Amino acid sequence: MAQLFAGTSGFAYAAWKPLFYPEKLAAKKFLSHYATRLNAVEVNYTFRQLPSASTLEGWLAETPAGFKFSLKAHQKITHFQRLARSEFTVVFFKSMDVLRVQKRLGPVLFQLPPNLACDVAKFEDFLQDVPEDLPCAFEFRHKSWFTEEVYRLLEQRRLALCLAESDKLVVPDRVTADYVYFRLRKSEYSADERQEIGRRAGELIAAGKDVFLYFKHEENPAGALYAEELLHGQQHATGG
Repeated sequence: MAQLFAGTSGFAYAAWKPLFYPEKLAAKKFLSHYATRLNAVEVNYTFRQLPSASTLEGWLAETPAGFKFSLKAHQKITHFQRLARSEFTVVFFKSMDVLRVQKRLGPVLFQLPPNLACDVAKFEDFLQDVPEDLPCAFEFRHKSWFTEEVYRLLEQRRLALCLAESDKLVVPDRVTADYVYFRLRKSEYSADERQEIGRRAGELIAAGKDVFLYFKHEENPAGALYAEELLHGQQHATGG
């Protein structure tokens, strides 16, 4: 059965006290508390360094069986090598095996730099190194990527076009996989906007698509509270 996985981009924010984290909660207990209220997190940590097996095992120990981690692809892959094939990419994929084996890995997010224009041949070549069973979402930030040729490549590999909100770029609402990845980047969402997000998520879930939905963190817990509200709304709608 398709499911909503909702959370934020990161969790280690003392500024979320006391509205999300209890005032006296120690930082080392943030993740375990977060996981009692939300069921997924997007991890930015992996953008700058490879995770160790012990780090990943620690995350698993602090979260329940259904909790998912979406890891952000290392900057060396997206920003330095700019999708050129390399041994490092293979090493990066290997580094998350602890999560993959336990079925706790959400889609891996590849956030490309805004000045990286579309190169279909290079992208197709890069995808050869992506494991067949690894869900991934590609956040394109140059408008040249939004073409039918790119969508077809994603569809053929069952990889997601990241549906990211941005003040500078409108991403087409195109579903290319059996899961959907949303990055909601505004610092505030009105009640009407949140209701529409919930409606769209429910529509996709009813169509058999898992939905991964991450709000921006900011210096307050609004995103975490929005995600919690959406989860409760979806549970109520499905009788869960």
